[in-house]
Amino acid sequence: MADAVMFERALIVGVGLIGSSLARAMRERKLARAIVGADADAGVLRRAAALGIIDEAASLKGGAKGADLIIVATPVGAVAQVFGDLAVAADEGALVIDVGSVKGAVVDAAKACGERIHVVPCHPVAGTEQSGPEAGFASLFEGRWSILTPLSREDAGYKGAVEKAAALWRAVGSKVEIMDAEHHDLALAVTSHLPHLIAFTLVGAADDVQAVAEAEVVKYSAGGFRDFTRIAASDPVMWRDVFLNNKEAVLEVLGRFTEELALVQRAIRWSDEATLEKVFKRGRELRRAIVEAGQETAAPNFGRDKR
Repeated sequence: MADAVMFERALIVGVGLIGSSLARAMRERKLARAIVGADADAGVLRRAAALGIIDEAASLKGGAKGADLIIVATPVGAVAQVFGDLAVAADEGALVIDVGSVKGAVVDAAKACGERIHVVPCHPVAGTEQSGPEAGFASLFEGRWSILTPLSREDAGYKGAVEKAAALWRAVGSKVEIMDAEHHDLALAVTSHLPHLIAFTLVGAADDVQAVAEAEVVKYSAGGFRDFTRIAASDPVMWRDVFLNNKEAVLEVLGRFTEELALVQRAIRWSDEATLEKVFKRGRELRRAIVEAGQETAAPNFGRDKR
């Protein structure tokens, strides 16, 4: 894809893993003439500037002035406040996107901003368990899906903003899907939120056992448990906000999971070979489908290389 300047001034609010990765990807492809960072943690901004991720550090209001693209990469719980500030501070017609994995709450916050700015809720389905500006890398979004859940606005300016948001994600290597926020939140409750909840819970339970087992939980960790600990190493503040803002979908999916778990529990208790084999085959087939879709590799792995 040919590089082309899409934005004169891009402000990134929250220069963590996703924010810094998007900044790196945009710089590598020359998509913005200037990239500005704003973050509640001054240390993050100093490190981001030293790494060359941003051209300058600014306050939210100062950085928003003159920015034709604003990327809100904060935890979901902070999005409503940031949107509210931007509704006043941002230039009229500015494109504002977020990157959170919950969209219902973001859409509600976007609607409260009125129509002075163009808020297009987005979710790049990409990431690692790492956090901070040092963790970012330009290829994070390549070959991954970015989901847009636009507002129900019919004005030409907003439709153009949605097209430009989609073009940005395609320019950094993503495939773009558009869906409604409710559907997104249910789908992500299945594919992301519940797995993280299980990982956090399992690792917490294993940590309790560890004290009794004299560190054998760590010493003899097999591949499956190591994968759970990798997931459980994710940013706790970000995931706290995810579960608080997508509770209905998560609780629905958690109820279904509990039913499946009870089924397997009974099968083990009664030595039901057919049921166990059916459950395990279904999991194997889904894994193969994910690999065939290009969302994972089938190569053996004993420690994932994010690069």
